[in-house]
Amino acid sequence: MTLNRRQFLERTACTLVAAGFALSAAPAFAETVDVDALMQPGALSDMVLGDPNAGVTIVEYASMTCGHCANFHKNTYPHLKKEYIDTGKVRFVFREFPLDPVATAAFMLARCAPQEKYFDIVETMFHEQRSWAFTNDPYNSLLNFAKQVGFTQESFDTCLKNQELLNNVNAVRERASTEFGVNSTPTFFFNGTRVNGAITVDELEKALEPLL
Repeated sequence: MTLNRRQFLERTACTLVAAGFALSAAPAFAETVDVDALMQPGALSDMVLGDPNAGVTIVEYASMTCGHCANFHKNTYPHLKKEYIDTGKVRFVFREFPLDPVATAAFMLARCAPQEKYFDIVETMFHEQRSWAFTNDPYNSLLNFAKQVGFTQESFDTCLKNQELLNNVNAVRERASTEFGVNSTPTFFFNGTRVNGAITVDELEKALEPLL
């Protein structure tokens, strides 16, 4: 359900319930989706790292309030980036799948920042997730975080009141759910093959080995 601006701002101020983000951490290969369909642009332009001609494309659907997503980005993503993305072996596509209004707000802020700062802000949010996501006052916690990465009170409020951006973030999530069967985070697609749950470095290596 798409929230209007008033509902969104009200709900971002509510207390997060950690149990709502509890997802399976064990990866499991499932069906393969159509790669051409998966790579079609959605309501928002894709945020992409790596060589566009890389032999492997990994698409990640994540939520900024997902603990397993944060664990992946803290523990496995640095290896993925150094060994595979930066070396031209993997093209990495990151897409929004917010689990709650606070995650939606976080994604909106990342999108409102200069495009070249998007991944830096996302990574910082994951590394500092506990300081802004799991508090009794997530609105002000997120505001304080946003100020640290260059937002003012005015630009923060303007971003969160952007109904078009809110609709587009929700549309990315809805498309992932209806077209590709995404129902938890993180969900990865390795050249179209689904992998659910946070993956370790060893599991990443095993998933990539037959594709490279």
